Amino acid sequence: MIVRYEPWGAWVKLERRAALVALDRDGVRALGLHGGATWDDDAPLRASLPIEVHVAVTSRCAVGCEGCYLDARPDGVLAPRADIERTLDELARAGVFTVAFGGGEPTLREDLGDLADAARARGLTPVVTTSGLGLGPSKLARLARFAQVNVSYDGSGGADGAYAAVRGVDGAAEAEAAIAALATAGVDVGVNVVLTRATFERTLETLKRARTLGAKEAQLLRYKPAGRAASLDYLARRLTTSQARGLGSLLRTASADADLSGMRIRIDCALVPFLSADDELASKPGELARWGILGCEAGAALAATRVDGRVSPCSFAEPTSLPSTQLSRGWHGEPGLAPFRDYAARPAEPCASCTLRSVCRGGCKVVSMHLGGAVGPDPECPRVVDARRTPS
Repeated sequence: MIVRYEPWGAWVKLERRAALVALDRDGVRALGLHGGATWDDDAPLRASLPIEVHVAVTSRCAVGCEGCYLDARPDGVLAPRADIERTLDELARAGVFTVAFGGGEPTLREDLGDLADAARARGLTPVVTTSGLGLGPSKLARLARFAQVNVSYDGSGGADGAYAAVRGVDGAAEAEAAIAALATAGVDVGVNVVLTRATFERTLETLKRARTLGAKEAQLLRYKPAGRAASLDYLARRLTTSQARGLGSLLRTASADADLSGMRIRIDCALVPFLSADDELASKPGELARWGILGCEAGAALAATRVDGRVSPCSFAEPTSLPSTQLSRGWHGEPGLAPFRDYAARPAEPCASCTLRSVCRGGCKVVSMHLGGAVGPDPECPRVVDARRTPS
């Protein structure tokens, strides 16, 4: 068991199951533990250090997906191994629990498995996301050293398939082969499914196909205006307001579908504001939080590092000037992180009176900055859409 004390209690990682739970002070005391000076009520409250950090190990990728949030290219760079290991040293010092390796395409690194081992040696749980394209025996062996591998998979193949509708290229068959190969090798494999206007109605079909291939988890992701997706084309690809309102219904249907039995279904933090349109879920913020369904964690429980080592609030946000090797020392004072944290504490209407305020935290800041030029209420949240339509 690994414990990181917080003013409110502690994060506790159960090593046997790699599960991370949050306990209040009474819960921590019940384990026979105490937070010491961290629980001093006179100590100044500061933003906690992240519990998960996404580390870009390369900006190289030859697939050319139209909406790549990193704008990865065939001539992208591989971050030096020594630099990555120094970042891992700092994440361990900061008390981070999970490191998620990404890119670009991380399997292009021949030392990817060694990086997984390096993370474990420092007490970090390594996970990785890959396109799955070009996955041969050597790449499969590298991926098998991770706690979990997520394959980017948006659905069926063919010119009219969901995969090509999201990415502009048809890699569905290779992605499906990768999911099956990883599952056969005994690797915990999940899928990252990007929701767009063209594919939203096919989400259940996509999840069922992934489950038959052996995926144990599905992470539903909102299409975000970052990298190559930060263009006018974003407006044509994002979910419609009607689709956003239907997210809660989709999740209920998926959770009750017998064909998806045994598959964990998660949503990324950017999708949480859409639950404000669902009367059943909007009335249960405490229950959502208890199950780990939380909104924007950027610059708080979550951080990312770019391939050049600079820290970002999240993978989709612009990098700050803070080097990853100084994360624990500079985290609290970095001005580039402040807007992401501050809005959640002092939200404007209609966020301020929303029942999901404490869970949603104002929605996706990347979207609000792209569409409005500043951090503010998520302009695609159904509640925000309704408020802006109503005359004052």
